[in-house]
Amino acid sequence: MKRFHVHLAVSDLAESMNFYNQLFGKQPDVEHADYAKWLLDDPRINFAISARGHVTGVNHMGFQAESAADLAELKERAEAAAGEAVFNEGATTCCYAQSEKHWTVDPSGLAWEHYQTMGQIESFGLPKSSGAEEGACCVPDTASKRELC
Repeated sequence: MKRFHVHLAVSDLAESMNFYNQLFGKQPDVEHADYAKWLLDDPRINFAISARGHVTGVNHMGFQAESAADLAELKERAEAAAGEAVFNEGATTCCYAQSEKHWTVDPSGLAWEHYQTMGQIESFGLPKSSGAEEGACCVPDTASKRELC
């Protein structure tokens, strides 16, 4: 089974959390100083918001897989849609979670993430000192990604 995922960049996390708490009728399942996530069952969605300096609006969309088989199916679909323009990130830490993931970008430049969460972590992602590129945590730079593909 899969869960639709939407991640929005917001300008004011507290104000946005209050709005979405009311809209969804519940508190976030995950909450940090710069990030919140609601796992809703009806409709089945993983809805996340963050205030990390990105342009306000849709940061990325995707699907959260519950099994390796689901993730493999999603990768096959991404490859069918985008050919070789699928960035296999593999095992990674991002958005307070350890995940296995891959990315693609639609024809308009909107990033799509497919991932399976393996566990939770205490930080948003890899520190700059890890050698990761700036902005590597969460949405890969689409220009760089397209060059890689």
